[in-house]
Amino acid sequence: MTKKFEEMIEELRSIVRLLEDGDISLDESIALYERGALLVKQCEELLTTAELKISELGRD
Repeated sequence: MTKKFEEMIEELRSIVRLLEDGDISLDESIALYERGALLVKQCEELLTTAELKISELGRD
């Protein structure tokens, strides 16, 4: 199942809170950072797709 943009943003916020708290191990921090980087990439792809759709609609 593909997550919605808003769900990914909320997960990113959770990851940032965990990393900022500093109460996790280095290994956990690295794993969270990697997950966050993947989420950012997926969000960017969704935004690019949305931007293209909006541009196409504007041309009609």
